[in-house]
Amino acid sequence: MRKIIENKTFDEERALYGSKELLIKNVSFDGSADGESAVKECEDIEVEGCFCNLRYPFWHVRGLKISGTEMTEYCRAALWYSRDIRISSSKLHGIKALRECAAVKIDNCDILSPEFGWSTDGIEMTDSTAESEYFMLRAKNINFKNVKFKGKYSFQYIENATFENCSFDTKDAFWHGNNIVVKDSVIKGEYFAWYSKNLTLVNCKIIGTQPFCYCTGLKLINCSMEGCDLAFEKSQATAEITTKVDSIKNPYEGVITVPEVGEIIRDDPKSNGKIIIKSVECAVK
Repeated sequence: MRKIIENKTFDEERALYGSKELLIKNVSFDGSADGESAVKECEDIEVEGCFCNLRYPFWHVRGLKISGTEMTEYCRAALWYSRDIRISSSKLHGIKALRECAAVKIDNCDILSPEFGWSTDGIEMTDSTAESEYFMLRAKNINFKNVKFKGKYSFQYIENATFENCSFDTKDAFWHGNNIVVKDSVIKGEYFAWYSKNLTLVNCKIIGTQPFCYCTGLKLINCSMEGCDLAFEKSQATAEITTKVDSIKNPYEGVITVPEVGEIIRDDPKSNGKIIIKSVECAVK
């Protein structure tokens, strides 16, 4: 039978260390003792309506459900090395909130956390907002729906990811990413997707300078581009663009179809990618 801990305050070191089958309800992890690692090395834990204002509360936890909970800016590195995690209707506002975790589901949350999600394996996020730097670095097996993100250097070195109905305002996104599908989304930012492999975008809008350079296996299907210059440099790309592209520079391989292009730059003899404008082939070499 699950033990209930309710309406209490804990500020000591490792307050609930090693506990199993707990419901922690309306509890504050806060106080002058400033203790760390309150719920460490625990199993089968439910957290409801709690206030987390101390460091490292949920490390090495197996089976963790968190709802209606606030993790403040002082709740540093809240979830590390844990697995089978469900977080809903909560605020994750401490730096490095999620790292080296597995099998994570996040729903209806507000994330304000630099360096969030590093090296996490298996994360689903829906109906949430996030602001971060180096967001989801080296994470893999990712599934995002209806997520609004703002930050820098996001999704670098990720593997096996899908994104639907998302909005990303971020520079240097998806660098070195591998096996990624993005659908019905808006991506705004500079230098999008450099060095990526097997990136596919469907019905997306891309905004910003110098996207898609040094890519391999790049596919764009029914996508629009705005303010995109020097695009596709040294990339292997198959692209169907529905809007004008400001300039395209030295695509290495593949076929890029556009209704209009402001400038085509061919100053690299290895640039063999085709550019087709309204069914008229231009500059095969």
